[in-house]
Amino acid sequence: MAEAITVTGPIAGTDKTITFETGVLAGLANGAVTSRIGDTQVLVTATASSRPREFASFFPLTVDIEERMYAVGRIPGSFFRREGRASDDAILTCRLIDRPLRPNFPSDYRHDTHVVGTILGADHVNPYDLVALNGASAALWLSGIPFECPLAGVRIAYSTDGEWIPFATHEESEAATFEMIVAGRQLSNGDIAVMMVEAGGTEKSFSYYAEGAPKVTEEVLASGLEASKQWIDDIIEMQKSLRRLVEEASGPIQPMEYTSTKDCSDEVLDRVREAAGDRMREVMAIADKAEREAAQSMTSKAVIAEVAEEFADLDSAKDQISSAVRSLSKEIVRERIVADGFRIDGRATDEVRPLSSIAGYLGRTAHGSGLFQRGETQVLNVTTLAMSRMEQIVDTLNPQDRRRFMHHYNFPPYSTGEAGFMRGPKRREIGHGALAERAIFPVVPSKVDFPYTIRLVSDVLSSNGSTSMGSVCASSLSLMDAGVPIIDHVAGVAMGLVYADGQYVTLTDILGAEDAFGDMDFKIAGTQDAITALQLDTKIEGIPAEVLTQALGQARTARLQILEVMRAAIAAPRPDVGPTAPKITSFEIPIDKIAEVIGPRGKVINSIQEETGADINVDDDGTVGTVSIGATDREVVAEAERQIRLIVNPPTPDVGATYEGRVVNITKFGAFVNVLPGTDGLLHISKLGGKRRLSSVEEVLELGQVVSVIVEEIDPNGKISLSPADPTQVGDDGSGGDDSSGSDAPRRERGRSSDNGARRTRTARPAAEAAAGGGTATAVSDSTAEAQPAEASGGGVSTATVREDVSFGEHFEQVARDVYGDLGPEAEQTGRGSGRRRGRR
Repeated sequence: MAEAITVTGPIAGTDKTITFETGVLAGLANGAVTSRIGDTQVLVTATASSRPREFASFFPLTVDIEERMYAVGRIPGSFFRREGRASDDAILTCRLIDRPLRPNFPSDYRHDTHVVGTILGADHVNPYDLVALNGASAALWLSGIPFECPLAGVRIAYSTDGEWIPFATHEESEAATFEMIVAGRQLSNGDIAVMMVEAGGTEKSFSYYAEGAPKVTEEVLASGLEASKQWIDDIIEMQKSLRRLVEEASGPIQPMEYTSTKDCSDEVLDRVREAAGDRMREVMAIADKAEREAAQSMTSKAVIAEVAEEFADLDSAKDQISSAVRSLSKEIVRERIVADGFRIDGRATDEVRPLSSIAGYLGRTAHGSGLFQRGETQVLNVTTLAMSRMEQIVDTLNPQDRRRFMHHYNFPPYSTGEAGFMRGPKRREIGHGALAERAIFPVVPSKVDFPYTIRLVSDVLSSNGSTSMGSVCASSLSLMDAGVPIIDHVAGVAMGLVYADGQYVTLTDILGAEDAFGDMDFKIAGTQDAITALQLDTKIEGIPAEVLTQALGQARTARLQILEVMRAAIAAPRPDVGPTAPKITSFEIPIDKIAEVIGPRGKVINSIQEETGADINVDDDGTVGTVSIGATDREVVAEAERQIRLIVNPPTPDVGATYEGRVVNITKFGAFVNVLPGTDGLLHISKLGGKRRLSSVEEVLELGQVVSVIVEEIDPNGKISLSPADPTQVGDDGSGGDDSSGSDAPRRERGRSSDNGARRTRTARPAAEAAAGGGTATAVSDSTAEAQPAEASGGGVSTATVREDVSFGEHFEQVARDVYGDLGPEAEQTGRGSGRRRGRR
């Protein structure tokens, strides 16, 4: 095994070090580097094909991140117990790496290039994404693949004290108000050019702001970009040192020989300019996207037909002419912007397209909805609220294991007027959805203040630029319509940039074509007072700080304009969630009370859910329990909460008081009856059956049966002894237990509250909580007498229970005759006899 070549350097302002190692692992790859911060380490390899991809009109770069669960000492939780498709975290890291790498390759390079990062260790302290990004640059720099120069990235977190913390840990990021990932490269003058920015607020941003932490404004962002240059420069120098050590040990790194691929020759491009220049200028001045694209397609076909004959001897002449037409279109758009200050649709460089906002577009069918349109970009967002049990379980290498706030973004083909197929979200959709989620998340209330799981879905209905920022605006409208108490509206806008003839021109609210033909895609979202998310990508070497500062100011003006339109649609969250949304309340209970609330095998909690119709969830964090109760009816929620609070703080039953209880357990020696929430008493078998001796309690009682009992005694240990308040209810009628019907069914059948029993019980619900007076007293009378309440000692609330004899025999016999016709001699029997015969047939 070869010896390792290692470079280690300190990270300024911290006690951490970063390490690059090569020479041991993956020796057959063009380049392989293991990068490490703390105990987080990533093996990154870079390989390239020996031939260019045929007919490729783009650079075929692929970045993959392989999360290995052994990196955190876990076996995957899937059925197959092995890693499956890439997680969202892995996909977002792939995009994070791809974006700054791509502009660093020659424009004529078309060989398939593959960068793979395998996570070997994740210490749950240092995130692996920046470790992988810096490792990818180092691997490419050592590979000989035509990678123009090394680059580096750094994560900086803005603390509540107003300082930028480099390579922030998970814990430091959570305690910060904002975090930003910046990637850049060195320029010939020694300055650092920014290549990529990914930034966003944290979950507690606005809580920290309320406590006095400095807000993240455009000026703060500019200072962060400037501060990041120090660490980027240090890491680039380390990569250069690593390459020097490799060349000292093994000789110079041989550059890869690659075949230059141009979309079209200079001769073809000049001829297309001559033939189609004037016509394409007219086409690219059409404001409507569909009309412009149709005219562009017709013009392209006409030019190809005209010019193809002149280049008949040229391989792939039509493809080259088509590429030349696209290049000409790009030139015309950029020339018009820089020279004339006008854009494709005739707007000024700082002008926003027409705006419209609608809150509650879907009415009551959805918990919340918002429709946002800017020009031809239209996004519908729908909010769904649910119990905390609907949180997403996350099985990745990151410490976060649950998500209560989710934003999903869909981009169907019809949104661009195209036919296609839909096979689940692609990397682009996951990335756009994550950007919008990051922009909205800081204003979402905490779980303590709003105990809901929240899912947002943004469906792009029409697309012509900046659908991710349209999703931010639609999400804000939808959340307010759903009654989610977000702190403020959040709006987003996409900025563009054209650099030509030494001039930088910043564009507000870019179109799709301006995104494709421009040099920068700069998306920024925020509230009236603070920025919540930022994303920047460039296609050129980098962007000067003063240009970015100007773009930030221009974006703020546009953002405030969009916010005004959104506030006109809905200015504040609705005072309550909608009628179809669950009404959820959440409260804490002592952790030692959780078992009592749930009950053995969930009997108690299931009983409350069945009785009230509420959805109840009990959770704990190891120190305290949390109960969440949800239902579409607030009265149902209140009743379930009342019952649970009585279990947690049960009232004390009074000796001599009568209670209406439910049989919750039956043993050989008696039945346990629940007389108050969380309080059971024993009704001994000796007190049942009256004049006859029972062989089992089941002869007169069954689980779930409601019985009236009297509290006879409470011993010093709190054990409660009960006796039946109504002897006839438990078989003491002086008959010795004989069934007058002649049936061999036990007497308890006559006391069941069901359609085929001989008795029915109606119980009035207490008007106030039993906890106020220590119990509920009940008076029982025959159906022919008036119900008289009996006061319970201690001032408890009394209820009256009325019972009446009901016979269903004639009804069953008639139903059986209607279904089966003549029933024969046995039809003379009534009640259970008819039922048994019908069952045999």
